[in-house]
Amino acid sequence: MRQHLAWLLAAAAALAAAPTAPTTAHPADCPRLHGSWYGGNRARLQQVIDAYGTCSGHTGAVAAFDWDNTVTRNDVTDATLSWALRHDRLPRPARWKDTSAWLTDAADRALTAACGTGAGTSLPTSARPRCTDEIVEIRDNGTTMSGAPAFAGHWNHRRTVPQYAWVSPLFAGRTPADLASYARAARREALAAPVGATRALGTHTVPAYVRYYDPQRALIDTLHRAGFRVYVVSAGVEPVTEVWSRAVGVDAAHTLAIRPVLDRRGRITVRTEGCGGVPDGRGTVIPYIDGKRCLLDEQVYGVRGARAWQRQPRERRPALAAGDADTDVTFVGDATGAHLVINRNKPELMCRAYDDADGRWLVNPMFLAPLPRRPAPYPCATTAYTAPDGTHGPLRRPDGSVVPDQPDTVYRPALTGTSAPRRGRSAPPPSPRPPR
Repeated sequence: MRQHLAWLLAAAAALAAAPTAPTTAHPADCPRLHGSWYGGNRARLQQVIDAYGTCSGHTGAVAAFDWDNTVTRNDVTDATLSWALRHDRLPRPARWKDTSAWLTDAADRALTAACGTGAGTSLPTSARPRCTDEIVEIRDNGTTMSGAPAFAGHWNHRRTVPQYAWVSPLFAGRTPADLASYARAARREALAAPVGATRALGTHTVPAYVRYYDPQRALIDTLHRAGFRVYVVSAGVEPVTEVWSRAVGVDAAHTLAIRPVLDRRGRITVRTEGCGGVPDGRGTVIPYIDGKRCLLDEQVYGVRGARAWQRQPRERRPALAAGDADTDVTFVGDATGAHLVINRNKPELMCRAYDDADGRWLVNPMFLAPLPRRPAPYPCATTAYTAPDGTHGPLRRPDGSVVPDQPDTVYRPALTGTSAPRRGRSAPPPSPRPPR
């Protein structure tokens, strides 16, 4: 009852705060959301659409979506990397150390031994499973196949993660058009593969399929018809994400992701674009946790410099934001109308969602092959928050109070035969994987 009352009060506040303009649409003409949603989520999303959209005479409100495992099931950058590895499309670097500012000597030695070096040629990964294994293990778990850390040093853990930033430099020397062509080939392959299909990459078993979530496609379409500006903000590589986002009506100008810096001939370099006063560099800033807020603030609202890292006034924040992982928690939490969360058991995001401090958090199980209920409560009061230095501590509300541990209450039993495979080798990874 308390949560329902909080939602009603929040919806009324959202309506009052939306841009004022005369109502021009008759309720019967208002864009309606369809599709299968958990509990009352569809009705609550419809309230936000009505309050901020053309039904109330407004246009131009922003909706922002993470991409991988929020709009699609499975990761489209991983699917593209998989295709490139199986078709020898990765250029061989002159030095593996050039691909990341944090690559360890152990990773450099492992990659050099398995893959070789020498600019100007392509890596023969289709015929060298050891090379494929090292690349996939480093991308997935941040370690070499021998278990040695692949990255070391200092970075802001709320602005970047080295193994995500590492993917774009793997294509250094190719053009964005090349990378887009690989993404299109991977997309055709992944959409044609049966749900639940897997494939071998070296000794790793990885998903072979990707699917668009139909309810999310319907939501994005309804938002467009209601006059929203819909953006995708992803920790994937931008030329790849753009290939996939077009199918839901989100063009390149509205697709924000890791953007490689190009050389004078238009080729991808090992550098990526910065944000919020942080200059272009070797992955120092990517759309990751606070980096997603920064990118939205800069690219959508024109906020420049260090202010782009800060929470903006209501008129410079999305009305609706959606995500599935801890990397999405900051921009999803910034939304003024609704925070839509796809439940993948990620602790910081789920603690925020279940705490529901403002009454606007909506939790939905995964639309395809949903995860089962997490058996233990989320450790909100102890380790759910990741600090900039990488340490873990209690998650706090804006008033400083600690969020208590939260049970997992929004889930559906996974369907037999459709659950996603565990990534990586059969043995558990030696270090925890960042949220994806």
